[in-house]
Amino acid sequence: MNILTVKNLTKNFGGLCANSNVNLEVRPQELVGLIGPNGAGKTTLFNMLTGVYEPSEGEILFAPNGKEIKLNGRKPYKVTKLGIARTFQNIRLFTSLSVIDNVKIAMNKDVKSGVISSILRLPSHYKEEARMEREAMELLAIFHLDEKADELAGNLPYGEQRRLEIARALATKPKLLFLDEPAAGMNPQETAELTALIKEIKQRFQVSIVLIEHDMSLVMKLCERIYVLDYGKVIASGLPEEIRTNKRVIEAYLGEEV
Repeated sequence: MNILTVKNLTKNFGGLCANSNVNLEVRPQELVGLIGPNGAGKTTLFNMLTGVYEPSEGEILFAPNGKEIKLNGRKPYKVTKLGIARTFQNIRLFTSLSVIDNVKIAMNKDVKSGVISSILRLPSHYKEEARMEREAMELLAIFHLDEKADELAGNLPYGEQRRLEIARALATKPKLLFLDEPAAGMNPQETAELTALIKEIKQRFQVSIVLIEHDMSLVMKLCERIYVLDYGKVIASGLPEEIRTNKRVIEAYLGEEV
């Protein structure tokens, strides 16, 4: 069974159709690419899949544990609780908080101790805090950010902020992870490191990943299947070698075989 099934998804903004009859499937522990020109509707699609936008038409089905759940109409925090996390095209960290606090905030959905235990400083509160601290540091170590745990997130270099945003998303323990242009603004060395990191994330966390990306080298190296959007519609889908030689994709987006 697919972990995500999208059926005829459409989003209208007044007279503008941002997405039209989009059909998409993601299998368990699969890495799928979503590419296309600027303005093709890729981020709008992500926003519908994560509850930011309500679809005008169509259906979103998520099956984290083998049973399909309809996501239409669910708020973003409810979508997160079900097992979907994302990063953003423009980094959205809590820049005035520490690196570790950015990660711990994402763990709140699993906190079992209540408000009363926090106010009264009961043993259960301290036990929960210790667990979150330990798990956050373990996660930061994977991203080589553990030595900067107490620094302000806003003081990190750009590439490290990107990594922190991915770490924060993974702190919610997702089954499905959406990455919106994770390599944007990175230099070639940072992009190579990110490519290796995404491979490690998929294997270590056994998570399905859908990524929007304009760096075709990264897309072709990482993705098992690729969907291509143009003017809000899927114009092609298939294996990387099929996409790189697809005449319609070359004409609409690639410009040449990659």
